Amino acid sequence: MIILKGNKVILQEANDGDLAELFYWKFEEKEQAAKKWNGPYIKEKRVSKEAYRQSWKQDIIEGIPSSLVIKTGEKVIGYVGSYWVDKHTNWLETGIVIYDSNYWNGGYGSEAYNLWIDYLFASTAIHRLGMSTWSGNSRMIRVAEKLGMKEEARVREARVVNGEYFDAIKMGILRREWEGLK
Repeated sequence: MIILKGNKVILQEANDGDLAELFYWKFEEKEQAAKKWNGPYIKEKRVSKEAYRQSWKQDIIEGIPSSLVIKTGEKVIGYVGSYWVDKHTNWLETGIVIYDSNYWNGGYGSEAYNLWIDYLFASTAIHRLGMSTWSGNSRMIRVAEKLGMKEEARVREARVVNGEYFDAIKMGILRREWEGLK
């Protein structure tokens, strides 16, 4: 079992109870505040609890899970994840979602994302890690910058949120840059 410990959060492989909690936050929780920030321009299709659970069990990148649960104490507050952009150039896209808004703006996301990026570089042969967001998600952009990611692309007015156009933002960091920060 993979367990990464920080001062505020723990990242670990998801058990069935964790997945039930994440399913609640992603599909059932009434407010859905995280969806106002995390890709609000993407229409997500609801899946069954079993399909959601299976998707977590199947995703593996170079022998490690593609996602880990974020906990503070025993409380599930979100997850970190990754997926291949291009296996031939060792390029992963990464992301983080903190569902519980009580843990926004307190450094939980920054610590979790830092642990995740460090783990991915330490445990794989990945050459570059990226992330994508929209210009309205200033908190995610700040977290990525804080961890050393650079803006690599800005596609103007490519996202529509609540009838308003926003830029699509791509940020990334290379292994040598990450290692230079450590």
